[in-house]
Amino acid sequence: MKAQKILFLTLNTFSLTGGIEKVGRCVAKVLSDLQGHGDLSFKLFSLHDGNSDVNEKYLLNRYFKGFRGGAIKFGILSLLQGIRSNQVILSHINLLLFARLIKLFSPGTKIIVFAHGIELWREIPKWKKIFLQQSVEIWAVSAFTASKLVEIHQLKADSIKILNNCLDPYFVLPKTFKKPTHLLQRYNLTIDQPVLFTLTRLSSQETYKGYDNVLMSIPTLLNKFPNLHYILAGKADHIEKERVQNLIDKLNLKMHVTLAGFIKDEELTNYFCLGDVFIMPSTQEGFGIVFIEAAACGTPCIGGNIDGSADALLNGKLGSLIDPNKVEEITMAIKDNLSHKKDPLALQELCISHFSHAKYADKLKKLILC
Repeated sequence: MKAQKILFLTLNTFSLTGGIEKVGRCVAKVLSDLQGHGDLSFKLFSLHDGNSDVNEKYLLNRYFKGFRGGAIKFGILSLLQGIRSNQVILSHINLLLFARLIKLFSPGTKIIVFAHGIELWREIPKWKKIFLQQSVEIWAVSAFTASKLVEIHQLKADSIKILNNCLDPYFVLPKTFKKPTHLLQRYNLTIDQPVLFTLTRLSSQETYKGYDNVLMSIPTLLNKFPNLHYILAGKADHIEKERVQNLIDKLNLKMHVTLAGFIKDEELTNYFCLGDVFIMPSTQEGFGIVFIEAAACGTPCIGGNIDGSADALLNGKLGSLIDPNKVEEITMAIKDNLSHKKDPLALQELCISHFSHAKYADKLKKLILC
C-alpha cells in the first residue's frame, strides 16, 4: 500500500442513527482497519458528535475527534489537518466550505464527497456547483444518484464513482427465519397472520417515503387477507404522526395498523423477521439501506422504480420494483408477495454476496488507492 494520509470529515457519525450516519460508521470501520497495513494514517473529525460518542467497535478513540457543534474550531483544525493530508473525504455536501479552504491552501489534496441522495438533487449555490465540477471526486451511493448529478449539476460522469452502501459490519443476521414470539405477543399477532413492515423516519419535512400509498392499498388487500397487519415503524415528529393517524382513522384501519415508533438497532433483525414483506415505495430514495437489511433477514421487499431503491434491490433481483405513485401496483405487488412465498435463505445469500461489509471494504480500498 502506498503512503496515504486521510482525513474524514462528518456532520454526525455516532450521535444519530440515520442512513448517512450508518454510511459514515461503515467507512470509519474500513479506514480504521487499514491502520497498520502499510503507511496509512487516518483521522475522523465530526462536527456535531462529542468525543464520548465514539463507538470503538468502529474506530479507536485516538483516530476520532468530536467538536459538539463548534464550527470555528472544527474548521481551523480541519484546515490544519487537511493541508497535511493526501485525501479529504466529506460525508455530506454541507461540509464543502471546509474542503474549499483546504484546497485553497493545498491544491494537491484530493477532495472526495459522498453523494447520498436528495441533499444533492436540488439547486445549490453557484460556488458549490463550480467546485464540484472542477475540484472534487464524487462517491455516489447509487447509479440513480450519479445520473441525477450529471443531469442537475452537469458533473462529468468520469468524476463520479459508484459505491453502493453495505450492511453494517455488526448487523445481526438471523440464524432462523421464524417470527419472533415476543413480537407476536407484543402486537397481539398470530404466527400465520400476514404482516407488512416499513421502517423509516416519519417526518413532515420528508413526505416521499410512500407509506401513505401503502395505507391506501390496505382496504383492498383486506378482501383477500382479512387479518393483514401493517407495522409502520420509525421516529415521528408530532405533525406527521398526527397526520398519519388521521389517515388511518379515515381509512378505518385502526385495527390493522400499528405505529411502532423508534426501534433500537438491537431489535431490527427481529422486526425484519416479523414482517412477511418489507415495503417502502419511496420516490426520492438515494439508495435505501433498510432494503438490504430486510433482504439480509430473508424478508421479501417492495420498493419504487424511480429512484435509488433499484440499486438496493439489484434492479428487481432482490425484490419487487413498482411505480410508487400507483396504489394499484403497490396492491398487486403486496398480494403477489404474500401469495407466493420467497426462499428466505436464497434472498439472504444473494444480498450478502452483493452488499456485505467485506465487499464494501474491498471497493473502498481500491478507490482510496487508485
